[in-house]
Amino acid sequence: MTTKDERLSFLEEMKDVKRIKKPNRAEVQAPKELTPGHLERQRSAVEKVVRDRNPLTADMVEPLKSHDVLSWQRPGVQHGVFRKLRLGQYPIEARLDLHRMTVEEARREVFSFIGDCVRYGLRSVIILHGKGERNPDGIAQLKSYVAKWLPELDSVLAFHSAQKHHGGTGAVYVMVRKSERDKQNNRERHGSR
Repeated sequence: MTTKDERLSFLEEMKDVKRIKKPNRAEVQAPKELTPGHLERQRSAVEKVVRDRNPLTADMVEPLKSHDVLSWQRPGVQHGVFRKLRLGQYPIEARLDLHRMTVEEARREVFSFIGDCVRYGLRSVIILHGKGERNPDGIAQLKSYVAKWLPELDSVLAFHSAQKHHGGTGAVYVMVRKSERDKQNNRERHGSR
């Protein structure tokens, strides 16, 4: 405890001291003015157009119904090869399931999947797009987009709706072009130039 004399002495010493008006707290608010670095980042973000390397159509496509059959082949694909694809006689080397994806997610996945198939030398694959039977308008949205996207990819030689045991009109067999490496290996193996 302090005595009365000590308190009076303390007050005498402190008589010229003035109270600080501002509270003794750190300023944690962000500064209002923009730094040169911030301005440069803003400018470059506006100027740089992010180029989408994915060539697949993002616009509206012709709507297809759940039981419409998908069938397409590039000129030069042999009739017998296309027939085997149509009948599901090639082994399925990979599959992509688009169920429950948005159109934009499916667009990215299809582009990436076909690119991976070429890279890894996969020739016969299946894409499960669904029939869209639960849609109130009866339009198979993902199926419609897949039918538009596959011919847009140079790596796709042909496609056809799958056989019933592989998903029927809710899936599509896809024949993928050989990679340059695989073509070269074939030339070496069979002695052609």
